[in-house]
Formats: sequence, structure tokens, C-alpha cells
Amino acid sequence: MIHPDRSGEPTALAAGNGPELKRTDRSRLEFFQILGWSWDITTAKKLTQGRAPERLIVTEWWAAMLNLVAIDAEHAARVDLTEPLIAATVPTGGILIIDGWHRLCKAVTIGLPELHAVVLTAEEERACRICGGEAPVAEEDMAGSA
Repeated sequence: MIHPDRSGEPTALAAGNGPELKRTDRSRLEFFQILGWSWDITTAKKLTQGRAPERLIVTEWWAAMLNLVAIDAEHAARVDLTEPLIAATVPTGGILIIDGWHRLCKAVTIGLPELHAVVLTAEEERACRICGGEAPVAEEDMAGSA
């Protein structure tokens, strides 16, 4: 289990070995969670690294959803708006921004009408999904048995 200690440094818990042990690296899993769904953003960033954005996100259409996401205003003020958002094609239809909510907040705040986004394919979304939804159902299983 990885979590930040009081100093903000990642630590690792050694199962059954008592106190927390400092990790030698500073890596950690970055994830996004909304309701019962969560995605591994570290993996999503690896999958999309170097990919050209293929979609424009209209900031005002997404602005109301900022109320559902924890935003650190100081961090939002410092983000790079040239970095594309990452959106996931979700099984229920449509897309959901899974990385870039602080960029969206900054864009809305300064009146920027659009942001670029990279959209994960259904397969990439499933590879990044930690929990939520169900595993894809085979077409023959959807018809049921007679």
C-alpha cells in the first residue's frame, strides 16, 4: 500500500513488519476517482504519451462537473494548459475526462473556451480502469441461452 506520509513523501507499508518504511523512489500511482469508478492515470499517461490530441473539449460544457471533483486552487493556477486532457471512452457511452480537471478549472477561470484532449480507446480505458463498471460481455452471452 502506498500513501503519502505527513511530509508528503510517499511511504510503503511493510505488511506485518511494523513501522512505515521510506521508499527509495518517489513514484506513486496517480489515479482519478468519481463515484464508484476509478482509473490509473499513471498508465493512461504512458498510453497517451506523444499522441496528438484528437478532440476539443468545450470548457463551459464541463464546468458544472467541477463541483464533483476536488480542486486545489493553488495547483490549478499553476497548471500548463498546453498539456492535453485525457478522456476515457466509458462503457455506458460518451467520454469522461479522467486527467486534467485542474487544467479545466483554470481554463474556465480565465475564459478559455476549449482545451485539447486525447481520448483513450475502449481497450485502453479498460486497461486503465481500476474499478467500476463490469467486464465487457461477449455478444453471444448477451443473447442468453434458450
